[in-house]
Amino acid sequence: MHELQTKYLFIPALLLLTLILSIGLFAKASANQDEIASIHFDAKQLIEDLKFLSSDEMKGRNTGTPESEAARNYVLKRFKESGIKPVADNYLQKFSFADRSDSSLDGVNIVGLIKGKVEPNKYIVITAHYDHVGVREGEIYNGADDNASGTSALFAIGKYFNKNSPDHSIIFVAFDAEERGLQGARYFVDNLPVKHEEILLNINMDMIARSDKGELYAAGTFHYPNLKPYLDQVKKIAPVKLLFGHDDPKLGRDDWTSQSDHGAFHRKKIPFIYFGVEDHKDYHKPTDDFENIQPEFYVKSVETILEAVISFDGMRK
Repeated sequence: MHELQTKYLFIPALLLLTLILSIGLFAKASANQDEIASIHFDAKQLIEDLKFLSSDEMKGRNTGTPESEAARNYVLKRFKESGIKPVADNYLQKFSFADRSDSSLDGVNIVGLIKGKVEPNKYIVITAHYDHVGVREGEIYNGADDNASGTSALFAIGKYFNKNSPDHSIIFVAFDAEERGLQGARYFVDNLPVKHEEILLNINMDMIARSDKGELYAAGTFHYPNLKPYLDQVKKIAPVKLLFGHDDPKLGRDDWTSQSDHGAFHRKKIPFIYFGVEDHKDYHKPTDDFENIQPEFYVKSVETILEAVISFDGMRK
């Protein structure tokens, strides 16, 4: 009887110890996230933007849904708060396209500008898509990495250049309907707000918030080797492991040249660099949630991309 009592008293003690350790680990994780910072932008705001855009409230940001409109309103608000101005009189570029069932769908790109101080009529176009695949079979696909991560980076980079005027003008675009065949990007390059020859390059961001290996890829130098020296300089100071590749047609499915919005620019012979990570286990699954991103890697990833933009902004054409 004594041994039985001791045994059952020991179990609650173990549970209590486990609970205490769990609380301690959670508090430590929270503290570590609060300690993540950047000398270039507000890291906490960057992470909060990603968290909001990938919340259940957004229901996966599927094109043409009320939640897509809610996400668009948030992006528009953050463009304005970041100092990104409209290219013309309006931030919104509306378009229509046929889905797989030949039904017409309406999409909306958000387009903004920060004017350059040295060569204002030469443009770098920085892009990310804000849509995702929505709700499937009752499960929300939040698309935290794909691509709330790239969209949120637009605001951080925009605010940096609002405070530190670039030499060239920078166009910021949050694309709609990437998940439906790059529809927003295709419409944009067919209806450019500036002359084709005035665009120096496209920098596209899609899935930049997690990598177990700490690796961020810059794809595009296979097609545009003249851009590699600018990235070689960034690689020396990058806080993440910056790698080249995934852009050779011989790679088949591992060739990312046409797998995100930069593909639309490439078809129009506009040079591009695509920043992204390799597919992870939650890619295009309902588990691509905010809780599964890696905040420290994400902040360092955006810092690396910002350094690349600064490097490209220093080039002359």
